[in-house]
Amino acid sequence: MEIERTKKEVIIRLPSTVDTEDLQAFLDYARYKELTSSFKASQEEADKLAGQINKEWWTKHRKRFVP
Repeated sequence: MEIERTKKEVIIRLPSTVDTEDLQAFLDYARYKELTSSFKASQEEADKLAGQINKEWWTKHRKRFVP
């Protein structure tokens, strides 16, 4: 593996033997970190929002699972 930093980017070179699924998982995580790096919400706020979304989803789809 080789890592090179330029003024605008970081370049990572990997051997072609690297598993593509593992590489995709790493890239997905790197993208997530990039997108969330400027978020100011606390974990508590994120948990509250997730709870609201789950509640709304369950209310809308409940009859598909419970007769």
